Amino acid sequence: MGGIFARMFSGLFGQKERRILILGLDGAGKTTILYRLQVGEVVTTIPTIGFNVETVTYKNLKFQVWDLGGQTSIRPYWRCYYSNTDAIIYVVDSMDRDRIGISKQELCSMLEEEELKKSILVVLANKQDIEGAMTVSEVANALGLSTIKNRKYQIFKTSAIKGEGLDESMEWLSNILQQPS
Repeated sequence: MGGIFARMFSGLFGQKERRILILGLDGAGKTTILYRLQVGEVVTTIPTIGFNVETVTYKNLKFQVWDLGGQTSIRPYWRCYYSNTDAIIYVVDSMDRDRIGISKQELCSMLEEEELKKSILVVLANKQDIEGAMTVSEVANALGLSTIKNRKYQIFKTSAIKGEGLDESMEWLSNILQQPS
């Protein structure tokens, strides 16, 4: 009986706000993606020193999205934001072949954190609109995604500037978050 009322009220008032972190190396497109999701257009951004936090509504889900700076000096502070995180959107610059190894190291060390064990992972292979970008499968292989076993994850081909792939990734994430755990 309680379950019926819970479903009714969540249908009437929406579901609880979900906490999402947008992480990745500096210059990957995290802030551009955040504001593209929030306002639906490209906003001129500068490198994030610290963080941006915004509420993004997608369908009937409300997301509290934390966009953390990706500079080398800021990455150690990411862990301060890990608790109560429902999902991680990990953004990769598909043009940055020189730093894909560093991106993999950061992703792997983050996924080992206890506070993120139950977090869903969405990887965005960003900047796919630029000629010469690594393909989605190249990015997946370089990050070692096939070794991820105990976590729901998906990788998407995206272009933050053109808005491509963002709806598909948010659709997938929304569906996964609405499934009973």
